[in-house]
Amino acid sequence: MSKPTVLVTGASGFIAKQCIAELLREGYSVQATLRSLARAEETRRAIANAGADAGAVKFFAADLLSDSGWDEAVAGCTYVLHVASPFPLKNPRDPQEVIRPATDGALRVLSAATGAGVERVVLTSSIVAITLPWPEATPGHVFDETDWSNAERPGVTPYVVSKTVAEKAAWDFVNATPGAPELTVVNPGFVLGPAVDADLSTSHEVIRLMGNGSYPAAPKIGFPISDVRDVVVTHILAMIHAGAAGQRFLSANGFLRLYEVGQLVKETLPDLGKKVPRGEMPDFLVRALSLVDRRLKPVLADLGFPRPVSSAKAQRLLGQSFRSPQEAVISAATSLRELGII
Repeated sequence: MSKPTVLVTGASGFIAKQCIAELLREGYSVQATLRSLARAEETRRAIANAGADAGAVKFFAADLLSDSGWDEAVAGCTYVLHVASPFPLKNPRDPQEVIRPATDGALRVLSAATGAGVERVVLTSSIVAITLPWPEATPGHVFDETDWSNAERPGVTPYVVSKTVAEKAAWDFVNATPGAPELTVVNPGFVLGPAVDADLSTSHEVIRLMGNGSYPAAPKIGFPISDVRDVVVTHILAMIHAGAAGQRFLSANGFLRLYEVGQLVKETLPDLGKKVPRGEMPDFLVRALSLVDRRLKPVLADLGFPRPVSSAKAQRLLGQSFRSPQEAVISAATSLRELGII
């Protein structure tokens, strides 16, 4: 028997392309959304680079800020992986540029999925919807799916607000809407692993900037690391596992400081040894530089407060295992070299 049809939103994104490739390899039919169908062939090529034949994927034009196209895109689908959401490297001058697409888009997808009789929606959230509480957690606290970030926390970035508010809105929608699909949420960390084309994710862009010497020193911050291949597995298990309905799943393993990421890049590509960060900046300098370099503003909340997480729930309930954070970094750096980017 053929497997059911899955809609993947934001098909040109890093995680989405890898999700589509894995779904195709497993025999699912895939429909996918793009803001512009002009990117359809480019996206097919990227999916092919990820090891799957994307010839049968049906693309639909749909924008997170418009009602147009969503009913057509979700028609005939049993499942939806809602991956689309903006993730800027710099804070936008208008926070709503990030918050509105994330929140309104999630509600549009859930509304269309309800009308189409979709069984389950898997929403891609983020650890940032978990790891920024207020007041601060006890030092040494290991965050899990029971934790929530406070979108009103002082200094919180628009991206953190967008992921937290969008996820809460999604839960509110399914709890209040008769006939709504089951909802499962995946919360990845700093997603690395192999890139499949030169359209880099924000996380890969950090590796590129390290590789071209943009950061002679790194802020004293770090992140839980996710390998995109593991994040894809979490999405698909969350889609089909009977016990996953109504659950959140952290999909990350281990914690690395940015300086450590740079050192792994150096070990993998020794010719970049003089370009990757050669030390860590004191916090006061990061705060001062953030006044002129907007790329530093998103890291300010992490200064002096590492946020380790636990993926024990995904391991226990879904039976998932995870790659090491070192493997995620090494495969990312290797893929960027193979693509001629660093």
